[in-house]
Amino acid sequence: VPQLGPQLPPRLTQQPWHLLYSTGRDGFSLRTLYRSGARPDSPALLLIRDTEAQAFGAFSASAIRSSSGFYGTGETFLFSFCPELKVFRWTGRNDFFVKGDVNLLMVGGGSGRFGLWLDGDLHHGGSQPCETFDNETLSHREEFCIQDLEMWGLA
Repeated sequence: VPQLGPQLPPRLTQQPWHLLYSTGRDGFSLRTLYRSGARPDSPALLLIRDTEAQAFGAFSASAIRSSSGFYGTGETFLFSFCPELKVFRWTGRNDFFVKGDVNLLMVGGGSGRFGLWLDGDLHHGGSQPCETFDNETLSHREEFCIQDLEMWGLA
């Protein structure tokens, strides 16, 4: 979280963050992650470590929630710590920021590819280059197994 601070929108850099959800504490469930979300107007930071010890995630200016369509703003971004911090910001090509239902959470998209996706039991996910963020694959593999996942929100 400290390394990501300078990448956040300026209005958020001095705000205190707190842990809303952790697979270690709350179990592996996308439904539980949605229920743990902060206020609808509160931003969220997803941090993921896969079983190959790669760390990456997403920042959403809106709370992570179940939705019928894509939502969010151009402040949304993907990031990876492989091996140093890389941030992938909105390209302006589309507005496929975040979309979630009980079976799948997606961040970024276009042409059938998602910058980051997580399945409903939060055991598997994937990452592909996508039009929204023009990102690299966030993990070493396009599909990965999740070891730990945390969601942080503003206090």
